[in-house]
Amino acid sequence: MNTNHQRTALITGANKGIGKEIARKLAQKGFAVFIGSRDMAKGRETSEELCREGYEATCIQIDVTDPVSIKNAFGTLSQKASHLDVLVNNAAVLEDHGEDIIKLNVEMLERTFAANVAGPILVTQDALPYLLKAPHGARIINVSSGAGALNDMQTYAPAYSISKTALNAVTRQFSAALQDKNVAVNCVDPGWVRTDMGGSNATRSVEKGAETIVWLATDAPQTETGKFWHDKQEVEW
Repeated sequence: MNTNHQRTALITGANKGIGKEIARKLAQKGFAVFIGSRDMAKGRETSEELCREGYEATCIQIDVTDPVSIKNAFGTLSQKASHLDVLVNNAAVLEDHGEDIIKLNVEMLERTFAANVAGPILVTQDALPYLLKAPHGARIINVSSGAGALNDMQTYAPAYSISKTALNAVTRQFSAALQDKNVAVNCVDPGWVRTDMGGSNATRSVEKGAETIVWLATDAPQTETGKFWHDKQEVEW
């Protein structure tokens, strides 16, 4: 293992927004962080910024909608680390602002599911050999949304909302499949966060949005798995 740190984390979509803040917070806690980014130039910019701040950060090019890109990403990771302690499936798309399910564009729905549902499945599958080698158990956190909660779902962004409901189901499936492997799998609603996706009117900072995700990655009991979280509290599906 070439990294100088005992603990490692990969965050997809980490070149900006919540993902970047998660990477920074985990680096501050002593992790070597892998900055997963579809755009290599932006990913390098983020990793170099964190390195200048004194942390160990490595950019990994990864397009979560491309199985070959995912496999190549873990080939790159394997050159730096023998195991992975934390995987944060953060990369996602939101295209359907103001759309209505009655007129929902099927191609947009397919793109959304490729990034927000199939992507986390494929990334987790390829990450598992490294997660299972984590000496003290591993953690997978899927960045979901309150928009995906069925208990109060309305008409907002149907493709995005339904994809996040599906991601919650993916979380439950992986949690059940890995319950005897010492791998905790959870999903998080970070709230309405001021990012490119959330917009400038959002009520939360990226620091607040990242808080529960970082807690699940580090301080939450390893036995907590298969749950949906918001502000460190379990919430309704």
